[in-house]
Amino acid sequence: MERSLTHVALFAALVAVLGLVPPVTLPGGVPITAQSLGIMLCGTVLGARRGALAVLLFLMLVALGLPLLSGGRGGLGVFAGPSIGFLAGFPLAAFVAGLVVERWQAPVGLAAAAGAFLGGIVVLYPLGAFGWALLLGKTLGEVQVFLLAFLPGDLIKVVLAGLITRGLAAMRPGALLSRRSGP
Repeated sequence: MERSLTHVALFAALVAVLGLVPPVTLPGGVPITAQSLGIMLCGTVLGARRGALAVLLFLMLVALGLPLLSGGRGGLGVFAGPSIGFLAGFPLAAFVAGLVVERWQAPVGLAAAAGAFLGGIVVLYPLGAFGWALLLGKTLGEVQVFLLAFLPGDLIKVVLAGLITRGLAAMRPGALLSRRSGP
């Protein structure tokens, strides 16, 4: 139990550290950040439940006002901005990424890349688009054009998540909590 809490805290910190990478902000106020790679890794390395908990811890710290989002943003106000759909979708994205790695017994790098793709793109994009459209008064079709700007970087993050997760598994067999049974 104590090790699980440590892993959850460490991965929440990883997501925060990835916020230090300077973002590229799209017209409409949603930044392209490295933090979504952290969300993917939370799931692929920690598994569905622990990965989602790490992201929830990160979001709780942001809500408490810590400037952990890219660009040094934090506080409740960020949950009323155009990124709300993405922020709300982060825990689900990590959960789905972890669930794929836990359940699909393909080679770990492939399973991690597939999980990162499903969680970080297939699950996260519609939620992000919905929040973006709602707060900007746009249609989902209008917002989808903006989402295309995210795709090349997110596909690179999917590959990185697969490679990093595979590398961790190779360096330290048994280190992936997503491939262990039990809590």
